Amino acid sequence: MLTWVYPSGLVDRAVAACGRAEQRRRLLPARLMVYFVLGLALFSPAPYLDVMRHLVEGLLGDWHVPAKSSLFRARQRLGPEPLRVLFATTAKPMGTESAPGTLWRGLRLLAVDGTCWDVADSPANEAAFGRPGNSRGHDKSSFPQVRMAWLIGVGTHLVLDAELASCRTGEVTLVGRLPRSCGPGQLVLADREFLGVPL
Repeated sequence: MLTWVYPSGLVDRAVAACGRAEQRRRLLPARLMVYFVLGLALFSPAPYLDVMRHLVEGLLGDWHVPAKSSLFRARQRLGPEPLRVLFATTAKPMGTESAPGTLWRGLRLLAVDGTCWDVADSPANEAAFGRPGNSRGHDKSSFPQVRMAWLIGVGTHLVLDAELASCRTGEVTLVGRLPRSCGPGQLVLADREFLGVPL
């Protein structure tokens, strides 16, 4: 399924654009690691090794799933940039005029919203994203959190743009960065929290 949505040539171009193409043949090439990171999102919260097994279960030959530490190092070597390039290349409005919720009076319907997610409890994540307060009056919750605001196509629910930041950054601030992906012929819907945001 992943190779149908993200053909290998497209992934290879994103990897090359970021200078992550291999100089030598590796057990975990950058292309496979892009699919692995996408698989982590699809099969969340499955363990690393289970996700890799899902990705390669149809491969023939002597290939074996490497140790978790090898997957971790290969993921670090890849970095986030190829995934950003892949997203920017593929995140486009879709849906035909006949698809429910896609158009209203000739305008493409888009919507903005936001949420917070727990991330792994690590010093790096705490430094990058922070921890929100909790309901018991303690100054920190159990996990660091990342805040995300996104722009989606209403009829398709496809994410067209997204902003991620510390949990202390407000949704209104993040949504204020999304107009870069909006244009003429579109109507952007937002809930009451975004009243008065200059989109």
